[in-house]
Amino acid sequence: MSESAPRPTLEAVAARAGVSRATVSRVVNGSDGVREPLAERVRRAVDELGYVPNQAARSLVTRRHDAVAVIVAEPETRVFADPFFARQLRGISKELTAHDNQLVLLLTEDRDDHARVARYLAGGHVDGALVFSLHIDDPLPGLIQRAGLPTVFGGRPHWSGGEDGVRYVDTDNRGGARDAVRHLLGLGRRRIAHITGALDQTSAVDRLDGFRDVMADPDPALVEEGDFTAASGERAMRELLGRRPDLDAVFAGNDLMAAGALRALREHGRRVPDDVAVVGFDDMLPIAEQTEPPLTTVRQDIEEMGRLMARLLLRDLDRSTAPDEREGAGPTGVVLPVTLVRRNSA
Repeated sequence: MSESAPRPTLEAVAARAGVSRATVSRVVNGSDGVREPLAERVRRAVDELGYVPNQAARSLVTRRHDAVAVIVAEPETRVFADPFFARQLRGISKELTAHDNQLVLLLTEDRDDHARVARYLAGGHVDGALVFSLHIDDPLPGLIQRAGLPTVFGGRPHWSGGEDGVRYVDTDNRGGARDAVRHLLGLGRRRIAHITGALDQTSAVDRLDGFRDVMADPDPALVEEGDFTAASGERAMRELLGRRPDLDAVFAGNDLMAAGALRALREHGRRVPDDVAVVGFDDMLPIAEQTEPPLTTVRQDIEEMGRLMARLLLRDLDRSTAPDEREGAGPTGVVLPVTLVRRNSA
């Protein structure tokens, strides 16, 4: 067997470019102070030799690991079954990749998982954290705070009033819910039910609040809690039909629950939209287009939400390693707009 060629060194790049080792180090680590002609010679030598910087040594200079923890506060079975998470992760991954950062995915389900994540974060393996699908009683925020990591949350944290410096990216959940219910009222529907998401998450609470904003004093029998899964939507729809068989519309807190509600309505012989109109939330393709009938829903840009989370975190990290940076810290919370997409279910 032939021995592999020795790995090119910083000194070899310096000799090839005809510059000092310090100059090569500054160029490789992205530091200022190297004239462009010299920097170009270094970059050309790096390409010719196939030089790959030693990440450990580079971290000593830049104080960065170029890795970000993405923490999803859900079990594996939920994350890999719900396309919402795939879209948000895709947005995050695209943004991190564009800035040559690694994504480290961490999932939490029980206390053992939280302890494992806490140990990993405290070990200094990553520069920051992106957290989403957070539940109200989740210990993750405290663990991350103790680790001292810059963090951006997906969804408005329940404790954040916008004044405590907590960074988050959210969707206009309340406004989107209002649009959905107003649309149903505009169709002449008056006995409108709502299937909520898990009410230990702010997105579900905000959508319930939007429903109540428009319905003013809704009949409690017309509200049933789900958990953002299709099975919970189907179960909730059966409960609602049992209590209020005269209902003529339903606003489901996401498209998966709406799909489950459609199944239950078919089982009970209810025609959609003739007997019962249905509106979802997310515009999760292909689900929303493949339901029978295709689903009227509130569209949120899930992938953009992920990209913006990563973008805000990377900007914070850049500022933390460049104390002379004059750019402002930017917004604490960003809320993305939504639009109502009309199809045949309502």
